[in-house]
Amino acid sequence: MLTVRNFRKEYHNRLVLAISQADFPPGIHWLKGRNGSGKTTFFRSVAGLLPFDGSLVLAGKYDIRQQPVAYRLRVNYGEAEPLYPPFLTAWELIRWVATTKQAPNPQIDELIDLFGIRDFIKTPIGTYSSGMLKKTSLVLAFLGKPSLILLDEPLITLDHATTKTVIDRIRQSREQGISFLLSSHQDVDASELPVDSVWVVQNQTLEPITQAAGL
Repeated sequence: MLTVRNFRKEYHNRLVLAISQADFPPGIHWLKGRNGSGKTTFFRSVAGLLPFDGSLVLAGKYDIRQQPVAYRLRVNYGEAEPLYPPFLTAWELIRWVATTKQAPNPQIDELIDLFGIRDFIKTPIGTYSSGMLKKTSLVLAFLGKPSLILLDEPLITLDHATTKTVIDRIRQSREQGISFLLSSHQDVDASELPVDSVWVVQNQTLEPITQAAGL
């Protein structure tokens, strides 16, 4: 599903991550690591938001450098702590992302209702609580027809009901052929969300710690 080769990311000549090889088959993959270990840097690089050295190839044919548009069309990203222009409304942001992701209108309405943002969708984002921002980011993460969805701390700032909604949506999407890279400090019941592999980001690299389903 995602092939990583000779990945290297530095900030101001300081090494953050160096991954010689990592292969993520189709499925749900959990990335763990302490704050500042490089998880978000890896996610943002895979999403095409940060420059890096090395190679990322999706589904064996979409290279982020050689087919950048096709690659980005198939990779969605939900940030841990999203920052959006405060003067925009969620509706304006969703419509813009939906256009770039070629999302059909029925899907837009379905996700808006699923994550419960219709009541505030046309108010400025600058007035949103952290939970409202997270729900908006989740709508954006599921738009279109992605092959891979990256969710960085998808459960923080959410109430119990919305947390269950997110877990159910991930499981249902996986059954439809969508793969996930997840990062979270919160435990998830393996019976609710079977995980295909667990990885740890530490010592400036990424390594698998189990390939069995479950955490």
